[in-house]
Amino acid sequence: MSDFPEFTVRVDQNPYLPAGGREMHAIVSVEARSSGGPGPAAGAGRAPAAEIIMIDTSGSMSYRGKMAAAKRAARAAVNVLRDGVHFAVVAGANRPRMVYPQGERLVRADAASRRGAVEAVGRLEAAGGTAIGSWLRLADRLFTGHDAVAEGAVKHAILLTDGKNQHESDEELDAALRLCAGRFLCDARGVGTDWDVAELRKITSALLGGFLDVPDPADLEADFLAMTRAAMGKQVADVALRVWTPQQARLRFIKQMVPAVEDLTARRSESGAQTGDYPLGAWGDENREYHVCVEVQPGDVGRQMRAAWVKLVAGAEVLASGNVIAEWTDDEARSTRINGRVAHHTGQSELAEAIQQGLEARREGDEDTATARLGRAVVLAREVGNQQISGLLDKVVDVVDPARGTVRLKRDVAKADEMSLDTRSVRTVRTRHGDEAGG
Repeated sequence: MSDFPEFTVRVDQNPYLPAGGREMHAIVSVEARSSGGPGPAAGAGRAPAAEIIMIDTSGSMSYRGKMAAAKRAARAAVNVLRDGVHFAVVAGANRPRMVYPQGERLVRADAASRRGAVEAVGRLEAAGGTAIGSWLRLADRLFTGHDAVAEGAVKHAILLTDGKNQHESDEELDAALRLCAGRFLCDARGVGTDWDVAELRKITSALLGGFLDVPDPADLEADFLAMTRAAMGKQVADVALRVWTPQQARLRFIKQMVPAVEDLTARRSESGAQTGDYPLGAWGDENREYHVCVEVQPGDVGRQMRAAWVKLVAGAEVLASGNVIAEWTDDEARSTRINGRVAHHTGQSELAEAIQQGLEARREGDEDTATARLGRAVVLAREVGNQQISGLLDKVVDVVDPARGTVRLKRDVAKADEMSLDTRSVRTVRTRHGDEAGG
């Protein structure tokens, strides 16, 4: 346990249910802090790590400076790999190929190997198509076939693409994701405006990573630096949220809400009697928040029960725990009060859905649905205080009445603006930790 950061769990909820009430909502906030405090200096307990950088080298990368920017970004990422991390650089096209080192293997990071990788990246050229599933399969072979990658190591990949996965079928990509899920983490970036938001969302969702749009290739370098430094700061490779519920209770859903909305409900693996584990990936110094909804059997007025018992686990070790409580009351003021953090995250989840549904309707030419859903998104963005999303919505709709959500669809919308709104729809904002329930 000494090498792990210190984990804490906080549960925010209104525990009171009316007579006959069944549904209990709670926000589970998890924070990890290393004993030396936050920041790079607190790195003695970092987990062993392996890193693979996958760069799209298809023919379209030769336009608008994308290839040159990708090279700068890859070189920057290589140069911040800490000594001892095993790594590789892969070029992705119709078929992936090793850029550095030669042969399907990982190499230990030191001054000489970083210099060799930087030189090899400089020789990259753009040609060919895009078959992302084959890139992921190569990454999996590299991670699983390398004896020097210790058990418990953080296995992380960065994937950059500028286009759609046109040179393999959806079934081939899905099969690759099923193979790789649970074996390594992957963050992805889409550069330019010709890639598919839904496709990268599917890839990073399966591989417990995040994705973002990078409309301007000049921004890639800073973005790669941030991703690599975050990966280098991870201290625990595989953390899970273990949830116990009583007999005749049902966990309706569990969603990650911070830093981004991600439904984890279908990822449950049974871990004991009335207990399931939900994978959370690798952790460093950070905090995340989860929305848990449990359906319980109604109890008598005055009865209190544990509706759920949540634990953070890494292997056999319990890192922290907390309780979700339910208590039945005939006091209407208590039972109708809505916890502020629950309300905030419920709004953020609805906001993401409204944006994605509105943009899909817009693409399909259903202007009525698009107007209604994006108008609802305008209201929700104001309610949860997500100013970035409000600004992106302003580029897609003309807001007539922000309080009522009255909007008009803009006729000429830049593709980059639409993609940014779609991509960032799931990225959320936090409330203050002390927020109390509102009426």
